[in-house]
Amino acid sequence: MIIDAHCHILPPSFAGRHGELAARDATWAALFPRAGGRVADAEGLLSAMDEAGVDSAVVMGYGWTDAALAAEVNDYLLAAAAAHPGRLTALASVNPAWDAPARNAGAAVSEAERCLRRGAAGIGELHADTQGFDIADYDTMAPLMGLLREWRRPLALHASEPVGHWYPGKGRTTPERLLRFVANFPDNLIVLAHLGGGLPFYAAMPEVGAALGNVYYDTAALPYLYRPQAVAAAALTAGAGRILFGSDYPLLSHRRVMGQIGAAGLDGDAAAAALGGNAAGLLAMGTLPDYLRDGLDIVLIGLNPSAWSVRMGRYFANPRNRFWAALSA
Repeated sequence: MIIDAHCHILPPSFAGRHGELAARDATWAALFPRAGGRVADAEGLLSAMDEAGVDSAVVMGYGWTDAALAAEVNDYLLAAAAAHPGRLTALASVNPAWDAPARNAGAAVSEAERCLRRGAAGIGELHADTQGFDIADYDTMAPLMGLLREWRRPLALHASEPVGHWYPGKGRTTPERLLRFVANFPDNLIVLAHLGGGLPFYAAMPEVGAALGNVYYDTAALPYLYRPQAVAAAALTAGAGRILFGSDYPLLSHRRVMGQIGAAGLDGDAAAAALGGNAAGLLAMGTLPDYLRDGLDIVLIGLNPSAWSVRMGRYFANPRNRFWAALSA
């Protein structure tokens, strides 16, 4: 199974709202400095997935600063995931700065919990620089991270390279700050976009590697940032089980980033894990119980259930799963 762990979709109306959105939201203004930026909705993503042979995608918005805008996009993402079970999995976005003293305390946790209860698989993508919070400050992040730890759900975070060329939204969420953040919350599941701004390369240092036990790294925008061998280097230092295929669609096509991963020189098992196996394990966030008793005539043994099956509490919850056709035959 191929899973794209980093795709962005937005309500169709966003394509014609650039001026309004730029005035309301600092992240939108930073990521889309001019009208006509690449945006896509759920139907466009599904069509692109079919063309590229991508089975499933994790969909997210951006790190919104405007709370009403965040809720609007979160509702769209959750509705899209509910309409396409097994194909789309939604992350919801909040801003930890909403919970700062003298602001609307509790707003970020409240919106995050609302979305988790409606089926969100986690929170993200957050953009610390444009959202105006300090990722390395424990008190700022503790309420949201506590909620995610309770739900055993991941946080996806934009990561920045400390060197190299500038691009819209790059920011300063660099490996040093990210390591401090991760060290503050060692029991949380964390996904760092864009190969973690290079953080996995430092996992060759024993103390850094020890701190990154629950951290994953996606390949979003990989061709814009690195040569393909960066994926192999990250797999070598951080572990092949920590690499997630992410395209950053619609910024880049699925096929282009898949091609980069294919050119990285990973062995067959590591490549398959990066293209889907690792994401499936992360999104499952647990498993379902074995149904075994004495006297059974047939026992069905499969791989770990999908994230959707875990959330639904039933094996093979997707009616399109090939298991049902095989069983009928």
